[in-house]
Amino acid sequence: MTHELKELLETGFIWQKKGLKSVLATVVALNGSSYRRPGVRMLLGEHNKWIGAVSGGCVEKEVYLQAQSVFNTGKPKLMNYDGRFRLGCEGIIYILLEPLDISEKCYEAFQKTLKSRIQFTCDSYFQIENEIQNGIGSVLRLGNESYNLTSSIDASALSKIKCFSQEFSPIFQLYIFGAEHDAVQLCKMASQIGWEVHIVAPPDEAKSLDYFEKAKSLRTPNYDNIDVSELDKNTAVVLMTHSFNKDIQYLMALKDKELAYFGLLGPSHRRERIFSKFLEYYPETDVEFFENINGPMGINIGAESASEISLSILAEILSVVRNQKPIFLKDKEGHIHG
Repeated sequence: MTHELKELLETGFIWQKKGLKSVLATVVALNGSSYRRPGVRMLLGEHNKWIGAVSGGCVEKEVYLQAQSVFNTGKPKLMNYDGRFRLGCEGIIYILLEPLDISEKCYEAFQKTLKSRIQFTCDSYFQIENEIQNGIGSVLRLGNESYNLTSSIDASALSKIKCFSQEFSPIFQLYIFGAEHDAVQLCKMASQIGWEVHIVAPPDEAKSLDYFEKAKSLRTPNYDNIDVSELDKNTAVVLMTHSFNKDIQYLMALKDKELAYFGLLGPSHRRERIFSKFLEYYPETDVEFFENINGPMGINIGAESASEISLSILAEILSVVRNQKPIFLKDKEGHIHG
């Protein structure tokens, strides 16, 4: 969700600079079931534009209508939407609507936190009893500093009302080692779900960053000078160079990193050859290192094209990161989410 909040706050700050008012909508509570859970947000502008979503698309128009009073009064309010009678979702969602006001200091601190890949928190204060309420709103907590996202918050009253607190991890990032056509497709699809994608290509690669749609960076370091310092527990890595020797070189550079996911493209016999060659250089490597590498990577969905293979890979990464075993949802017991 970090990438969604990033987009909303950055857009709100741009609108604010243009003299346009905006309202931040946050789902803070839920009774029953809904398409999405508390913590989802959308941003509504007074110029008839909005970004983000708090549902599958059926609630947003009502949120926009309810936000008009916030634009007019400058006061936050809590709205509820009963999906039992309108959508069949069997739930009531409570949405905090607050006039967004981002200070320069807050925006700079937020960008610094994102760049530093540090966890942060957003606390949204509300009361279900009343609709229009003074003193409620959201507080962004970055390190040891707190920043109000609306000017109407009454700090002295916050301890007496409900709080929806949400922790945000660093934006998930995907490092693709390789620069062939399938890497392009994987980059495009991963970007669409909000991941930051970095391409690491061989030093003799002639392609530019423009070749990889929405990639954050393209790097072509020498094999003995690969910087892996930015790879952390919120990082997935895939090796897909289509070159045996290049995959070996990259694997050696990554041998000491603790990652969220590590994938290797290609059939099982190729994986075994790569592991065997790797052991010639590092014979004392623990077997756990190899067990944590998903190869062949991807989920068996009958994928054939580069786009379908990318979908298969992304599905596996998500299942590993969220500790889920892929099954048909019709066979899952209990709630779909969680």
